[in-house]
Amino acid sequence: MTDTRNPPRPDTKRPETAGTLERTRDAAADAARRTVEGIEANPLGILVGGLAVGVLAGALLPRSDREKELLAPVGKRLGDTARAAIATAKEQGLSELQTRGFTRDAAQQQVKNLLGGIGAAVTSAGTAAARSATGKSRSDEPEHG
Repeated sequence: MTDTRNPPRPDTKRPETAGTLERTRDAAADAARRTVEGIEANPLGILVGGLAVGVLAGALLPRSDREKELLAPVGKRLGDTARAAIATAKEQGLSELQTRGFTRDAAQQQVKNLLGGIGAAVTSAGTAAARSATGKSRSDEPEHG
């Protein structure tokens, strides 16, 4: 019968075991490094993912009456805080856009200019294609004026 409380330790004196152990340690260290880099590169994504997991777990686990009684004020405060943070962020973002000249009117004018430019390019391309198809060039047309 084998003792399950103290499983036999791998023989690290054997070269293949030592190599496997070292590769496993390196792989674990590399995975930890990549995880930290991922968190540093996208902390908001990690936060959103954590919130999603928490919401999913909360939705799947039934709540007791005592939990509802204890957590209702916390949920209300969290909701109020989140709404205030979103409103502040929206206000600050709009203010920053206006400071930089990105207003609704300026955006509409940019879209109008862009569409006008696209229309002129399409008209010009169509006219050139029609001239090419009929064998006429601009120099063949009579001058107006």
